[in-house]
Amino acid sequence: MPACLEALRHEGYEKPTPIQSATIPTLLAGRDLLGCAQTGTGKTAAFALPTIQRLTTVQNKRQPRKARALVVAPTRELAIQIDVSFGAYGRKTDIKRACVYGGVGKVPQIKAMERGVDVLVATPGRLLDLRNEGAIDLSAVEIVIFDEADRMLDMGFIHDVRKIIALLPNKRQTLLFSATMPSEIEELARSLLSDPVRVDIEPEKPAVELISQSLYYVEKGCKRDLLVHLIKDLGVTRAVVFSRTKHGADRIAKTLHVAGIPAGVIHANKGQGNRTKTMEAFRAGETPVLVATDLAARGIDVDDISHVFNFDMPTEPETYVHRIGRTARAGASGTAVSFCDTEEKRLLKQVERLLGTAIPVVKQHPYAGVRPVPTEEDLRDAMFEQRSRERQQSRGRGPGRDYGRGRPSAASPRPDSPARQGSRPSRPASGRPDGDSPRRDGNAPKAAVNPGNPARPSGNPARPSGGPQRPAEQRRSPPRRDEARRDAPRHEAPSRSTRDVRSVIDEITGRRS
Repeated sequence: MPACLEALRHEGYEKPTPIQSATIPTLLAGRDLLGCAQTGTGKTAAFALPTIQRLTTVQNKRQPRKARALVVAPTRELAIQIDVSFGAYGRKTDIKRACVYGGVGKVPQIKAMERGVDVLVATPGRLLDLRNEGAIDLSAVEIVIFDEADRMLDMGFIHDVRKIIALLPNKRQTLLFSATMPSEIEELARSLLSDPVRVDIEPEKPAVELISQSLYYVEKGCKRDLLVHLIKDLGVTRAVVFSRTKHGADRIAKTLHVAGIPAGVIHANKGQGNRTKTMEAFRAGETPVLVATDLAARGIDVDDISHVFNFDMPTEPETYVHRIGRTARAGASGTAVSFCDTEEKRLLKQVERLLGTAIPVVKQHPYAGVRPVPTEEDLRDAMFEQRSRERQQSRGRGPGRDYGRGRPSAASPRPDSPARQGSRPSRPASGRPDGDSPRRDGNAPKAAVNPGNPARPSGNPARPSGGPQRPAEQRRSPPRRDEARRDAPRHEAPSRSTRDVRSVIDEITGRRS
């Protein structure tokens, strides 16, 4: 343990956090543990330090493709962060480690496992892939740690977690950490842990109180311009901007670059190499602003973040607390700025209900009450949103239905399909003889006897003689209203997207009353 203490002094630790004080003695005793703690409470050190202590005390020979300790994390960023922490805390020991995750090549990860490691940090998908390929063997795992289990549940990894559990030896020490405890996590813990010790660490309320929160009401199309103004006006040194969508994050970063503000962007569509370089530049201060989606931001552990911008209000109120928790760490102060347009007021009420107080509103700013002029990019986005909405509506109405007019009758073809050639004639109206509809070829029809019913003629019998017959050309039936004529000019009806794009733009820019 002296080696770990020296590493802690090197990392600047002076005293343990509440979760470290409550967790480390239990883990050193070999007990299973269920920990409920938020990000930023020091839980990585809480499980890394006793794990290193156990591995160095009982030194077993490393075996090819095997690991003695396994840490499962939901995202690549969090896995990398945990791996770096193990390296920092075990820098004075002989601990060998590997980190495997998706988005990069498998060959270096397979080579890292060939001689065996002490600590393996992995995301669920890549771990199972390499295990199925025979590159990883979990039969020698002594300690297994599942970090941020609730996030794994949200991301759909819970089935992968159960598969991983089935591959582990029965004799092991198991730790499960989660920021929240939904019923699914409680059920997983009951099946996974053996007589566990439960540790609940409440989020530190003073940390939220140290954050200066403010709210700006602004139309959606003006948010990017307001963001540029505030970053330049508020003296931002290091900031994280949260966007609900990947496309929105890209647009925000592009706007900041045009304004001369260096900004990096991370989301699920970015390659792992790109995301790693972006995070390194942000940590080093080369890029003062990081634009991220909520999922990609999991695992970001960067100190001295002065500002957090909620470009979009989160759909879950708890996410707001997680976002602003990126600033005001270790007793420092911070600033959280939120933008809210007309459509987000419902989400704002949810956040304020969770906080138990209203967020102070800044009424005087350059874009208060300003209605933005849509750009070409706004038009493209509006068209895309409208078409996406129409596709969703069409899926809900069912296929082949003429919306708003019921099912088309059998007597008339659908407007968008040509008339069938040589099809059976429509049933005549009541009171009219068979053959009241003239043939188009102009030839006199021949009566035919239906062998199944001799009394009933089939085909088109001749027109009853009782009046003058019109020439065949004059008797040609007029084309159906829905049937296209060869000589008629073709006109395409304007699509709903074309007709409604102005209404969509008005809705986005706030012009709709």
